[in-house]
Amino acid sequence: MTKQPQFHRIRRLPPYVFAEVNQMKAAARAAGRDIVDLGMGNPDGATPAHIVDKLVETVRDGRTHRYSSSKGIPGLRRALAGYYARRFGVKLDADHEVCVTLGSKEGLANLAQAITAPGDTILVPNPSYPIHPYGFIIAGAGLRHVPFGAGVDLMRELAHAAEHSVPAPTAMILNFPSNPTALTADLDFYREAVAFARRHEMFILSDIAYAEIYFEEPPPSILEVEGAFEVAVEFSSLSKTYSMPGWRIGFAAGNRRLIEALTRIKSYLDYGAFTPIQVAAVAALNGPQDCIAEARTLYRQRRDVLVDGLAKAGWPVPRPPATMFCWAPLPAGFESMGSLAFSKLLLEEADVAVSPGIGFGEYGDGHVRMALVENRHRLRQAVRNIKLFLARARGEPLPSEPMIVDPAPSDAAMAS
Repeated sequence: MTKQPQFHRIRRLPPYVFAEVNQMKAAARAAGRDIVDLGMGNPDGATPAHIVDKLVETVRDGRTHRYSSSKGIPGLRRALAGYYARRFGVKLDADHEVCVTLGSKEGLANLAQAITAPGDTILVPNPSYPIHPYGFIIAGAGLRHVPFGAGVDLMRELAHAAEHSVPAPTAMILNFPSNPTALTADLDFYREAVAFARRHEMFILSDIAYAEIYFEEPPPSILEVEGAFEVAVEFSSLSKTYSMPGWRIGFAAGNRRLIEALTRIKSYLDYGAFTPIQVAAVAALNGPQDCIAEARTLYRQRRDVLVDGLAKAGWPVPRPPATMFCWAPLPAGFESMGSLAFSKLLLEEADVAVSPGIGFGEYGDGHVRMALVENRHRLRQAVRNIKLFLARARGEPLPSEPMIVDPAPSDAAMAS
């Protein structure tokens, strides 16, 4: 048999850790088991009606069925600039400092392709959302993984990494509110980051996809900092803010050189999102915003049900200040088994699916990520199952309360 060629870029990508848990989850459901799925950060709410109505209205016009613009239609770029002005007090040039993307994930990966040469060094916090490191790995870069988490001085770690990187880093990734850790950053941190990047002549790629899902102070934008436009570009998405994950619409904003690079490479790769989706995205950004406050309330309620319930079950989990995730340290007695083995055990013994922390980087292995994508009734069910599982595993007396159906109304009923 003739030896087949190797695919170099694919060889640099490890097996997708989440696939193992997903296969187990699919098999359990095929066997008729009721799995409470807290794995993927996939919003379960419907897109607000006024956004859907605008899509339907626009798609009936056959003129919108032609190729669109890879950079995004002018009306949407202006709406994105308007959002930055209202929310952050930041002025954007819609023609030169904004680019529409097919979600923030695509935008970041394509910018990595545009600005990266083989052998470049990129600083990436670890743990982090997989596209943050692997977008650059696919582009041929070398990574410097920077430890990140509660109690870690990230700027100190970035400085240490930059000092000991050869060649010197050309870019670094920031993501606040963070997926998976749910940690946030303030303007003082961003000021330090911008000064650091300017001093080391590197770019910053900032991901703020969860900037509107917060429970305390509104998270800032790095572009609010003086000098940020010299070094930074920021990615976001309508997926979480407006419950539009399947629509695949997002944007990049900031440094003109980086926006130009992204626009140029996208012109070779795509014709932009379907025009009716872009028009509906304008309706999202310029229309009623009460849906965002409602989403925050919903996620806050779910967060409290899960965190309070797990605490009573003997598994203390930090209460996230933002995002739709809980970043949970492995419970006492299970630390040594690692996050992947624990996630499999939790699925098998408690019918609850979570994401193993190792899937977000080696420094995430002591945690699992739980997404708040099930209603409160289902979250209470998950807590009961986990409480029984932990009691059995620890040899404790099983809870005496009856396992009755929770009479609490669903999230949908509460919203209506």
